[in-house]
Amino acid sequence: MVAGILTAYLLGVREEKRLGMPKDAMLDMVLVAVPCGIVGARLYYVLMSLDQFRANPIAALYIWEGGVAIYGAVIGGALGVYVHSRIKKRSFLALLDLAAPGLALAQAIGRWGNYFNREAYGPVITDAAWRFFPAGVLIDEGGVPMWHVATFFYESMWNVAVFAALWLMRKRMKMRGDLFLWYMAMYGAGRFLVEQLRTDSLYLFGFRASQYLSLLLCIAIAAVFLWRQAKARGLLAALPSVLACAIPFVRLLLPVGLASAMVSLALALACGALLLSDGGRPRFALWWLVADTLVYVVLLCLNLGFLWHSPYFAYAGLSLPPYLAVAYARMPAAAPAAQAGEG
Repeated sequence: MVAGILTAYLLGVREEKRLGMPKDAMLDMVLVAVPCGIVGARLYYVLMSLDQFRANPIAALYIWEGGVAIYGAVIGGALGVYVHSRIKKRSFLALLDLAAPGLALAQAIGRWGNYFNREAYGPVITDAAWRFFPAGVLIDEGGVPMWHVATFFYESMWNVAVFAALWLMRKRMKMRGDLFLWYMAMYGAGRFLVEQLRTDSLYLFGFRASQYLSLLLCIAIAAVFLWRQAKARGLLAALPSVLACAIPFVRLLLPVGLASAMVSLALALACGALLLSDGGRPRFALWWLVADTLVYVVLLCLNLGFLWHSPYFAYAGLSLPPYLAVAYARMPAAAPAAQAGEG
């Protein structure tokens, strides 16, 4: 975790000037965000595990015994940074963008703590052919070594990819805060899948809390992009983007079956027709829609439609950001005043 924080700090320092932030803005933010993030991470875990602390509430303070959650860290850190931005009169959105790439890389590094602690793993691997690292990790269970799915490694590699994408995208954002929104969307797309494999998930009302929070974040970010586009160009002009954003969520949420496949294909056809009539469409939009639909049809023909609900099927997560990118690319850039952010 310390290595991850240091890496995020060094990356943020490199970005201060480009984002128009004063020298040491990243250092000031880290000094606030880290303690607030630790408190948030612990509080999130405790609230999701109240039964564990009911008999001994003081144990909620024993953070050295384990029990933190990354979403709590992000929420707590963001709240701390918001208060900090008000006091320092700095752009809150620019500070979030400053932290986003480093945060993804810090998570990729921090996940290796799970390896050394032998935690955050998945179910037992019954097939001997897959009993090797990184497919699995050896866990000592009561003196008996058992191979488990290495979910921490899957998420670490996903976060490396998120960092790479954010670093390449960072100069092409249309508005302050957008880079952080992309971080949450891409991280959430991967976390939704990987969380299904974990045996130590936190539950809320019978649902895996982090999994469905990831899904809600992705939906919320899609809604933000669509609302901004509709506000700027009108509701009718935003319709192709609405259909594009609906496609990956329909595949994830609707049950496997012919009816669901027909809904997904109908959305793709309608989206393609509207994009063809849109002279201002992004160049990649139709190419992506055709290629992705072909993949979907091929899998259906091979009777592999169930893969969209499998946590091992990374493509289900990878296909979400390009559809969000269709909506984002069709959105006009913000005016210079809005781009500068507040503060």
